[in-house]
Amino acid sequence: MADAKAAKASAGVRDASASPRAAGPSQPGLLRAPLLFITVFVIASCGLIYELVAGTLASYLLGDSVMQFSTVIGVYLSAMGLGSYLSKHLHRGLAQRFVDLELAVALVGGFSAPILFQAFAHTHAFRPLLYGLVAAIGTLVGLEIPLLMRILKPQVAFKDLIAQVLTLDYIGALAASILFPVLLMPKFGLVRTCLIFGILNALVGFWSTHLLKPLLGNRRMLRVRCAAVILLLGTGLVFAQRFTLMVEEEIYADEIVYAKDTPYQRIVITHGRGSFQLFLNGGLQFASADEYRYHEALVHPAFALKPGAKRVLVCGGGDGLAVREILKHPEVEKVTLVDLDPAMTTLAAKMPLLRDLNKGSMLDRRVEVINQDAMVWLNEHRPAEGYDVAFIDFPDPHTYSVGKLYTTHFYKLLRRALRPDGVVAIQSTSPLMARKSFWCINATVEAAGFQTKPYHLSVPSFGVWGFVLASPAPFDAPVTTLTDLRYLTDGTMAAMFAFPHDMDRLPMDINRLDNQVLVHLYAQEWKRWS
Repeated sequence: MADAKAAKASAGVRDASASPRAAGPSQPGLLRAPLLFITVFVIASCGLIYELVAGTLASYLLGDSVMQFSTVIGVYLSAMGLGSYLSKHLHRGLAQRFVDLELAVALVGGFSAPILFQAFAHTHAFRPLLYGLVAAIGTLVGLEIPLLMRILKPQVAFKDLIAQVLTLDYIGALAASILFPVLLMPKFGLVRTCLIFGILNALVGFWSTHLLKPLLGNRRMLRVRCAAVILLLGTGLVFAQRFTLMVEEEIYADEIVYAKDTPYQRIVITHGRGSFQLFLNGGLQFASADEYRYHEALVHPAFALKPGAKRVLVCGGGDGLAVREILKHPEVEKVTLVDLDPAMTTLAAKMPLLRDLNKGSMLDRRVEVINQDAMVWLNEHRPAEGYDVAFIDFPDPHTYSVGKLYTTHFYKLLRRALRPDGVVAIQSTSPLMARKSFWCINATVEAAGFQTKPYHLSVPSFGVWGFVLASPAPFDAPVTTLTDLRYLTDGTMAAMFAFPHDMDRLPMDINRLDNQVLVHLYAQEWKRWS
């Protein structure tokens, strides 16, 4: 009898192209096929959101965004293939299995970000858990579409079924990929985004108990389960912000006084032990107790070579601390600061803690703030008269999106924006902790047509830190500086340009846009100190 039914269903598939509806049992209650097609759109969006959250979270916590997204996508897609294969072994009660499947995706996907944050804070098993969760979500998502197609098969012509399901699946993925960076990440953050879409998956399960009513037996227990999952995820959503702060307080040493997700990064400010610290994507950018050492060393050697500089360019440095040092030189008439994230530059101008530290530099009438990718901006804007001095204050090259700002292409654009005798100072990571990376940056700057003088100093919060001073024209290392600085003196200025043997120059490859060898070097070297 079962064989006869299978043969009949198979015949229905073969005859689908010849009739408006495939042959099959009469099921009048399932004439809500358009609503089930909308379900495809929703579950496709949910599945991609979980994948994007996992990739972004891994990038935040582990760095090297290309590696993290590549591996997450690879594991997710292969797991979807596994789920699709396994779907053929499900024979009975497909409607109930579909509802249960939606609840499983809701729970695993919805709680994936909280679980991964906890794993990073408390265990050494973050990577296995990351890929295990991604594989589990991918397998469950891979089961969804085949099951739904088999449920719809008796009602819709086969060619229409394939076309409509796949079309809505791809459109749902597109919608999720646009909403994630534009709305979900900056508005809700990773944890709440996961929980919201988990609830959405559970609501699909609940709604399906209505749409699939003729195929379901006891719907009451199914709906109770759906309600329980929605309640659980909703409770998580209510406490999501508190949970995120709790986990981050375990990761960071001091109390968190500010935390915000933006389309570009997560900004966290902590306060304790008489100092406050700024973190971007988990990486320390400065500590207020000793940042003056770093920023004096970044800014004033360049001004020692160009004491009358009037036009200044700053790429990065959205905290306003480099600008504070620049404005100590009264000859400066115009400072153009190009920083990608408007949330960071607004914070520097308005948050009392930061504004007091940068002396209100971001509100000075001489300062123009441009929120744009520095490489794009340099490519599109070539000033009629070049800049006298430029400062490059980007985060370390831990991802390819930042690594591009350390390439010959970027430095050639920068050289074009400078006067022929202009000077640039470049943040260049630690010549002690990441010696190869430091000298790779120096070699890349030279390959772009600059003369260079690398230098270094000690910043307690970071350790030994390095910079590259460069100019298109030959120059000697500076020997004098302003007299009223907290750290720099004529003596310390001269000492910064002397390198001991363990930090001395190494022959290194050039970091180009098409290879980004620097990102690999940086990841290898800093991994030793993690």
